Amino acid sequence: MAREGYPFIVFTAFATLIFALLEYELIAAILLFLTGFVFYFFRDPERIMPDAEDGVVSPADGKIILVEKIFDDRFVHEHVYKVSIFMSIFDVHINRLPFAGEVEKIQYASGSFYAANTDQGGLANEHCAVILSTAKDFRYAVVQVAGLVARRIVCWAEKGDKIERGSRFGLIRFGSRVDIYLPQQMQLEVRSGQRVRAGETVIGYIP
Repeated sequence: MAREGYPFIVFTAFATLIFALLEYELIAAILLFLTGFVFYFFRDPERIMPDAEDGVVSPADGKIILVEKIFDDRFVHEHVYKVSIFMSIFDVHINRLPFAGEVEKIQYASGSFYAANTDQGGLANEHCAVILSTAKDFRYAVVQVAGLVARRIVCWAEKGDKIERGSRFGLIRFGSRVDIYLPQQMQLEVRSGQRVRAGETVIGYIP
């Protein structure tokens, strides 16, 4: 379980105990259910990396809601594939690095809290971008985007860190999205509407 979940679990478990001792059975039952849900939400399962070293893996669990070619003028400043993954409250919310690299910059921006699965949310919401360079001579960005309910982005990566593919680098609390910006010369392997798993599903291959 992710350590960021401990305060929530302690609070809900303590509240459950208090109401149980006071014999408020209905409230105690609701709080017990909530405690179980918090355990479930902050789960942190192990993942098996694909064997292909040139494979770029998904940074998040969830559903792909967008795959498009754009010129990115915010993070890597080049023509890229933008792949957006929406995480519901039922998905694992630990984020993993898609490809090994060195962190060039952490780019945080405050913003709005529109629904994360909308175009408006993708452009205007609070976000935290991790921009990396790789040994394969390409740069990419993975961007954590806050949502309508999600109001807390957690990023453990720091400038200068050298991070392996599939390593945990952060999470977003209670529903959100993650966007990844990749070079257009790569072989893309996913489509809009597809469900993916962080650290396991191959987004594409670097030539």
